[in-house]
Amino acid sequence: MAERTVLDLYKRDTASPRPGHYLHFFPGGTFSTEEFFHQTTALAESLGGLGIGHGDRVMILSDDRPEWHMADLAIADLGAVSVPVYGTLTPQQIEYQVRDSGARVAIVENAEQVTKFLEIRHRCPELMHLIQIEGPVETGADRWDDAVASGGTGGAGDRFWKRARSVNEEDLLTIIYTSGTTGEPKGVMLTHRNIVHNVLASTPRIPVRRRDVALEFLPLCHVFERMVGYIYMWCSTYRAYCSIYHVGDLIADIRPHIFAAVPRFYEKVFEGIQTKLAQAPPFRRTLFHHAVAVGRQVAHRRIAGREIPLLLTKRHELADRLVLSKVREALGGRVRFAISGGAELPLHLGEFFHAVGIPVMEGYGLTETSPVIAVNGAKPGQLRLGTVGKPLANLDIKIEEDGELLVRGPSVMRGYWNKPEMTAEVFDEEGFFRTGDLAEIDDDGFLLITGRKKDLIVTAGGKNVAPQPMEASLMKSPLVESAVLIGDGRPYLVVIISPAFEALESWAHQHGIEFAGRGDLVTRPQVITLYQELVDSVNAGRAPFEQIKRFALVPVSFTVEDGQLTPTMKIKRRVIEQRYGQLIDRLYS
Repeated sequence: MAERTVLDLYKRDTASPRPGHYLHFFPGGTFSTEEFFHQTTALAESLGGLGIGHGDRVMILSDDRPEWHMADLAIADLGAVSVPVYGTLTPQQIEYQVRDSGARVAIVENAEQVTKFLEIRHRCPELMHLIQIEGPVETGADRWDDAVASGGTGGAGDRFWKRARSVNEEDLLTIIYTSGTTGEPKGVMLTHRNIVHNVLASTPRIPVRRRDVALEFLPLCHVFERMVGYIYMWCSTYRAYCSIYHVGDLIADIRPHIFAAVPRFYEKVFEGIQTKLAQAPPFRRTLFHHAVAVGRQVAHRRIAGREIPLLLTKRHELADRLVLSKVREALGGRVRFAISGGAELPLHLGEFFHAVGIPVMEGYGLTETSPVIAVNGAKPGQLRLGTVGKPLANLDIKIEEDGELLVRGPSVMRGYWNKPEMTAEVFDEEGFFRTGDLAEIDDDGFLLITGRKKDLIVTAGGKNVAPQPMEASLMKSPLVESAVLIGDGRPYLVVIISPAFEALESWAHQHGIEFAGRGDLVTRPQVITLYQELVDSVNAGRAPFEQIKRFALVPVSFTVEDGQLTPTMKIKRRVIEQRYGQLIDRLYS
């Protein structure tokens, strides 16, 4: 394998220089291949001048932008280790990661984020330098442009590639702190070898073209978007960057061919369509549903590799012209396919996007596995809706008697930083990594994730219940944003529901229900009845111990900022249980 390090992947990105290679949307900025390379090499020189060398840790805290990748590559070129940080973290959370990693430099996006570091700096003696990317520079930080200017001397590019040749595939590339649903974060150690093997094994499933515009908006500090970004690098696509907070407003203007997203993004798009549809005349609603049904028939035939009859082809052409193409236009009109990861993609969402002509390839993995373990692909026989695809060819997979999935291969992490005992706990005697997820493999080799081992609810009656399938069933409704099943050690199951308020408020207006805010809305008898019917539909056909006996609606959306979601949009189950403890107790009273 010619590619040993991420710097080898990047070298392919520089092979065919072009203008507008990297686009930053909001506040803006365009970089040619040469300008991107110039700033990257200059930053490497500047960091080297600050004393950064092999094995030193450097933090990156920034939204998605070309400078994120410049910093990443400059750090790697010095044989140093990047420590990416979420912008939503508090100063105290950042302090833990600075002190635990021993970071010596932090590259930070703006003044707002720099102040977090200035607040904790006196307690982090190893943190010597702050580099601020944009805006008026805070006292105590250095300007990005000054760092680039100081390092932009003659021969910087040649020295960059000379250093790159001395970087070893077993060198540590990054320490990524897992967000975690409980407990202190763990620093996952990933080497160049881990990432490169994962990129090269995943790329055959993801047909990226050099002329594509790939949109990056999930946080690059998360391994999912970061690894996909290395695929774009290796394939030398055009790349557009924007913040996850702005993608909804910008995606139609960016007009990407490919992007990666978490299921919540697809849910938001779907919910927006459903809300608009509810306000449309009956004729338009009927036309929409008919068009999607035709699209679904065509999609299922394509996935199965079956011929599409002439009559169905004609019906589909009409449905596409009248309806389906309009849906695609909302995402720019050029999306060839998208990738979903980070959590389970509900089956109805996968079917819907395939039906409208946007194939969504669902995958599965963990930070500890760089991340991809399995992913659906675009070629015949590589895709099955409702699964996360077939495992990558370079991985060994086994499933324990209790259903837990274990994996071994070149993309599995070195271990947890400063936590040798915890590292030993997650590997078995044969070197397989314990994922903590429950899984099945069907007769054709497709992987299904059925739940989280540690999330299993054991009721007071000793019955085991996996909460995710029931929560996913509830969240299929456009009226539900989040659902958290409770019942561990309790006599029966209850659920806390955070409504999708835009859809619920629209429903209330249509039914003449007046309300004074969300707190009032969730207490209305008509609303309680509406959600009771939804809970009843989920209970249908389930054993008594699997049925939800009671539920409560909360007048808020769960958010990262409030600590109820991880930065990757997973529910912090124990936080919800603690925060709504009294409400839960009333459900059992």
